[in-house]
Amino acid sequence: MIEMLDFAFMQRALLAALLVGIAAPAVGIYLVQRRQAIMGDGIGHVALTGVALGFLLSTNPVWMAVLVASLGAISMELIRWYGKARGDVALAMLFYGGMAGGVMIINLSPNGSNANLTTYLFGSITTVSAEDLVAIVGLSAFVLLVSLGLRRQLFAVCQDEEFARVTGLPVRLLNLLLAVTAAVTVTVAMRVVGLLLVSALMVIPVAAAQQATRGFAATLGLAVGFGVAVTLSGTVTSYFADVPPGASIVVLAILLFGIVTALAAPLARRRFRSGGGAVAGRQEEGTLVADGSAQADGGTGPVDHPRRV
Repeated sequence: MIEMLDFAFMQRALLAALLVGIAAPAVGIYLVQRRQAIMGDGIGHVALTGVALGFLLSTNPVWMAVLVASLGAISMELIRWYGKARGDVALAMLFYGGMAGGVMIINLSPNGSNANLTTYLFGSITTVSAEDLVAIVGLSAFVLLVSLGLRRQLFAVCQDEEFARVTGLPVRLLNLLLAVTAAVTVTVAMRVVGLLLVSALMVIPVAAAQQATRGFAATLGLAVGFGVAVTLSGTVTSYFADVPPGASIVVLAILLFGIVTALAAPLARRRFRSGGGAVAGRQEEGTLVADGSAQADGGTGPVDHPRRV
């Protein structure tokens, strides 16, 4: 098993998998909290246009995808604010327009074809170049800086926008920043799991961690741990079994979710019974909110308890 580290492409692949395994759940926890788990999939559709533009303009597809995906994420957020009843139709047009635009533009590129998009649609971590790795490192650092450095503010906005606005937080600016960070995360992960599967890596580790933890900080830490575990193990599996790495990572993530859910359910029932029934269950639910929000920054203050007015 150690001999695979003798290959430079596997060294780059494992480092990319490690960074994506950390970054994707760190942003995904906020999307899950806002019930926008599918947002990463929509951004992935738009990012495809950026990849195609990169081939057409002979620039790095990763950086072009960052630009286009960020613009798409901002557009999604604006539609969410102002779209009202027909906002879902506008989002659908944006998603499918991004996919169609990518396919059309790549065929206009002199050196591009639909085959060039395959590695970005489904991931091809073993083909990550040194230039790609530099981009992944820089973008992952930005994602972690935002998702961890602003965790108090982002948690408050995702939990209760009205309360966050009353406390003086710049809610719209934070929402836009989170949308851009999600877009950056999608482009970081597209070489690892692909644009069509990236949303799974942002959501499934978080969903699995929620089965076993109660506080926000504990859920975030466990989700990142799960993300790293499935990306590294999926990459190693793809090397030895000669299977697509993106699919391997997502399948392992789903299996992990199933295992955690199966183990967590009996423990939850045991805690419920030992707590004294339904009344204790309601008390424990209150602890969930207080504990989760308090652990968001480890301190006290109005932002620590976003549901308390």
